[in-house]
Amino acid sequence: MIGCLFSTVQISVRLEERSAQMKSMLLFWMAFMRNHVELLQKTQIMPMKPENLYSEVRELSIFLRRREDRVNILIIEDDAAIRQELKLLLENALYQVTALTEFGEAAEAIINIQPDLVLLDVNLPEESGFAVCRKVREVSQVPIIFVTSRTDSMDELEGMLKGGDDYITKPFNAPVLLARIAAVLKRTRKENDEDAKLIHKGAELDPGRGQILYQGEQADLTKNELKILYFLFQRKSEIVSRMDLVEYLWDQQVFIDDNALSVNVTRLRGKLEEIGLADFIETKRGMGYRI
Repeated sequence: MIGCLFSTVQISVRLEERSAQMKSMLLFWMAFMRNHVELLQKTQIMPMKPENLYSEVRELSIFLRRREDRVNILIIEDDAAIRQELKLLLENALYQVTALTEFGEAAEAIINIQPDLVLLDVNLPEESGFAVCRKVREVSQVPIIFVTSRTDSMDELEGMLKGGDDYITKPFNAPVLLARIAAVLKRTRKENDEDAKLIHKGAELDPGRGQILYQGEQADLTKNELKILYFLFQRKSEIVSRMDLVEYLWDQQVFIDDNALSVNVTRLRGKLEEIGLADFIETKRGMGYRI
């Protein structure tokens, strides 16, 4: 069963379109997950139910290969050897990496740099990582993962109470660390996306409420309609191919084919026309859709 699942994953990621470095990274992940399913289940990165394994692996693979914005991770680690090890690991995983070498104003550095995620040691020379996290949480919700040699359960509890998003002890397992980073980023970005309202040509898409509003009128959207519009809003004024749209919906566990996509777009256009947004979704023949 596992072999079949990973064969499907390999097809889905379309390795021929990726750079040599990205291909290497994806193949590494597939090999690791194939051979360490039991370990991933124990660390709760993978679900225990086999029927959920495919979707989890596929989501993680897609997350790793679709970071066009180059996620920036800030490393705050006073041990130079570990700092360099983390930096190389993350750069090989195609993250953008910043590493502090002075720690007197670590909290201020986090706020000024505004990274997408922070890897934070607890035993820093000037002040503890717990104190740094507490200061940051007064003004920012940037994801923070503690990476520390302190293994006591009370330390882990304190880290989470101070506002940490995860707690990993040294020596860490590199693939598991990468998986935990990906999981935190996915969770926090999803939360941010659900809270954010998107506006284009006077139309406001509210993902949290599942509605689109225009000049005082509003329309309730189905799950599929919301995901289609959300993807188009993310790429407003760009032509989005039908293949990209179907692939995105599959990534979101909406399993539709090309014909079903046409039906959903037609229904969506009907709702948009009712609130005054006729022709909001353009069809570019042979190319795709654009708003």
